[in-house]
Amino acid sequence: MGLFAQSNWGPQSKVEMKTIHSKVLDAEREYTIFLPISYEQEPDRAYPILYLLHGMTDTNKGWYDRGHVKDVMDVLVASGEAVEMIVVTPNAGGNIYEGVWNGYFNMPGWAYETFFFTEFMPYIESTYRVIGNKENRAVAGLSMGGGGATVYGQKYPEKFSSVYAMSALMSIPEPDEEQPHEPGDKMVLLMKSVRENCAVQFVKDADEERVNALRSVNWFVDCGDDDFLLDRNIEFNQAMREKRIKHEFRVRDGGHTWEYWHSALYTCLSYVSRGFGK
Repeated sequence: MGLFAQSNWGPQSKVEMKTIHSKVLDAEREYTIFLPISYEQEPDRAYPILYLLHGMTDTNKGWYDRGHVKDVMDVLVASGEAVEMIVVTPNAGGNIYEGVWNGYFNMPGWAYETFFFTEFMPYIESTYRVIGNKENRAVAGLSMGGGGATVYGQKYPEKFSSVYAMSALMSIPEPDEEQPHEPGDKMVLLMKSVRENCAVQFVKDADEERVNALRSVNWFVDCGDDDFLLDRNIEFNQAMREKRIKHEFRVRDGGHTWEYWHSALYTCLSYVSRGFGK
């Protein structure tokens, strides 16, 4: 009876599925949001926020159904390893092989980056009790979302205190030869957008002013030793080292799997917590 009471009575954190209409994308876009235990009990309190981005072909549901964000947050908050925060995941994907758009950057027919910064972020931070400044805002993600989080931190360093990239799609080498494809092929457009927003080249090309801006962000790159994107993450680490931009770089045992990303979430949430408010 004691265990039942402990797990089912009293304040609980919660996860909600919501929808926003985007004029930029001319579409309804889902998002999933985690609200901390005290959210309803302390109506005058505002919270730091983490934008947690999903991977290619996945949706906003993945981080919660398979990454178990709620469970990890509850454990870390209870232990004091993470602060109470709002965690939100927008939907930037789906089954690309069935013609569904994927990607966090602007491309013909899919101005997602514009949507994120002019519609989604302002909507979330005015609808929910978000502190709403750089010191209390972070972005993280896995795979395609790890690359998206990294580039968002690079382009908008004034908006994020921390970036945590897991198994990140930092860049894609140019193909040896142009492959035949249908006009408007969404996979081709996505790959082109990643090349145009290469996180590695961004660092290499950064002038002194941009380097100083990048130094205002806490960076953490986390990739498995068996991950097919490991070389791209090593290249990013090398570029950051050459520009003397402080960052954490971890290579752990594992591949491009949910087991890896779920375990990374424990480090991620603790890391961004330490960066909030500073």
